[in-house]
Amino acid sequence: MSSAARDDTNQYLTFTLDRELYAIAVHSVKEVLEYTNVTKVPRTLDFMKGVINLRGSVVPVVDLRTKFGMDEVESTIATSIIVAEVSIADEAVVLGMIADSVQEVINLDPQDIEPPPRIGSRVDSEFIEGIGKQDDRFVIILAIDRVFSEFELAEVASGPKGSA
Repeated sequence: MSSAARDDTNQYLTFTLDRELYAIAVHSVKEVLEYTNVTKVPRTLDFMKGVINLRGSVVPVVDLRTKFGMDEVESTIATSIIVAEVSIADEAVVLGMIADSVQEVINLDPQDIEPPPRIGSRVDSEFIEGIGKQDDRFVIILAIDRVFSEFELAEVASGPKGSA
């Protein structure tokens, strides 16, 4: 059984944003959904697209493209929502993240993962856990708990702020 636990720590869900391959640790992923209508919530952060109803629970949905400063695109049949659990001040927050497409779960051995680059990355390297090598492609492994600041996650988790 400990072998299965070790395998889980080396497994990553891969997805695309702007034709680049990204990944997050599979243990953070709760499920993957087809893109559905997202109910907009007024007065939220730019990358906060709204909320969805997930079996009776309200789940905030964020757009990773917007968060990373990429151009927004229309959703396609491949657009998906990755529902993940993210830590905020030692508390778990469930949120959905819009991805251009979800690819597969892959295994990456630690020796196949290099530290994040210091320069030349389209994503601020503090968000990057490492760069994985799979076949002839690079996979940008996101440190999902560091993609959003504590303030941003608090904003997403609490919804709109009513200041006048």
